[in-house]
Amino acid sequence: MSFIGYEVLEESLPYTGRELRRGWIRDKTGMVGGGAAVAWVGPCRVDTEDLVDLDDAKNNAVIEAALMAHVVVEHLGCTLQAAVLRQRLLVCILGEVLRERGVAVIRDGDDLYVDGRKLTVSIAAPSQGACLIHLGINVDPAGAPVPTVGLEELGVPPRELLETLLDRYREELATAAHAEIKVRSVP
Repeated sequence: MSFIGYEVLEESLPYTGRELRRGWIRDKTGMVGGGAAVAWVGPCRVDTEDLVDLDDAKNNAVIEAALMAHVVVEHLGCTLQAAVLRQRLLVCILGEVLRERGVAVIRDGDDLYVDGRKLTVSIAAPSQGACLIHLGINVDPAGAPVPTVGLEELGVPPRELLETLLDRYREELATAAHAEIKVRSVP
């Protein structure tokens, strides 16, 4: 469960769905190893043909927001089942961090809601020899096709939130890896 770290980019990049591919983090940051994450704040528009979620693609959905805080994670040698669980761990950690800031979030599967309005989008997907996760957190949800809420409205600074989220995610993976090696086999 190797995780080498993360980088929060200063530049604003759009998220189109094409960033969810093996090697994108390495190409963008130079980080190599068993797992890494990159985060940034930028607009989001994922057209139907770039959707990974087959149900959304079948329904001709589009994901859009004027501004989101994005996280892309790559774990090499990871099964899709493990990636989905890590995706949900990431979302659970985000929920904890927001509740600590006084935001009443509710998790439903791999998404967070505030007063019935959607705060996040996320997906875990397989790639050759790796699995990838995208977590998008609305900052300014203008243009979204569903009722949404954003970090601006909630008074939460996105870059600070990304740092805290990824610090805690890295710590969870590190302590989970330690938990795997500190036990003996049982009959």
